Formats: sequence, structure tokens, C-alpha cells
Amino acid sequence: MDRAESDNLLFRDEAFRIRGAAFHVYRSMGAGFLEAVYQECLAIEFSRRSISFEAGKTLKLSYEGQLLRQSYVADFVCYGGIVVELKAVRTLAPEHRAQVINYLRATEMSLGRLINFGATPKVEIERFALSPSASSALSAV
Repeated sequence: MDRAESDNLLFRDEAFRIRGAAFHVYRSMGAGFLEAVYQECLAIEFSRRSISFEAGKTLKLSYEGQLLRQSYVADFVCYGGIVVELKAVRTLAPEHRAQVINYLRATEMSLGRLINFGATPKVEIERFALSPSASSALSAV
């Protein structure tokens, strides 16, 4: 990816700040705790870094333009448009990635972060973005 392409990333600076907070939590806590522990630590770190977030935010889902009764509770929504999904598992599985992709499609948000605190020797962070040209196309980077 060239410099011009990287400058056009959605929420580039905001996503970088979220990543930094996740790295800090992992350096402080390491692997081995339940997801809820990392969620609480990350909320503290987001606050310390003045990262705008809502924890446990209920998001409405839609199907072909029609709102569903079912909803999704995001671990975090940062900056009003970045879905942050946390895991504390040995390794990320395809269904974890599918979960984030489905959340983005169903909520029409444009960027997702999948953060796994259970991996060793370092935290795993994956980025998912809705294609600007079509809400049904996603890219994982």
C-alpha cells in the first residue's frame, strides 16, 4: 500500500489511537484473563487517552432496509463509527471475523476492529472496512 492509499484509510488517526490503547492494555495485563477484564481495562485506557467511546452500545440491525427487533450489543463503538469487538481466545477463528463483518453490514457502520487479547506473544488486531463504493463489499486489512 502506498502513502497516498494509506492516507485515505477510514478513521486512520482514530484507529491508530485505538490500536495504541489495546497494545498498552496487553503490555500491562498480558494474556489469560476473561474478555470482560480486557473490556474494563480498555475502557479505562480509552478514557485516559481521550478516545471517544461507548461501551456495551446497543445497535439496531436491519435486513434489506427493514429494522429488525433483534439488536447487537457492541463491546465498544469508538468515535461514533468504529465497531470494536473484543476476544480473549488462543487464536482468532473465521467465525470471529465473520461476526465483525456481519455487524458492519447490519449496522451500516464503516470500520471494525477485532482485538484478541488471548493470543501470545502479542495482541492480535484486525481491521475490517466497508468499501466506500458498496456497502456489501468488505475488505480485511
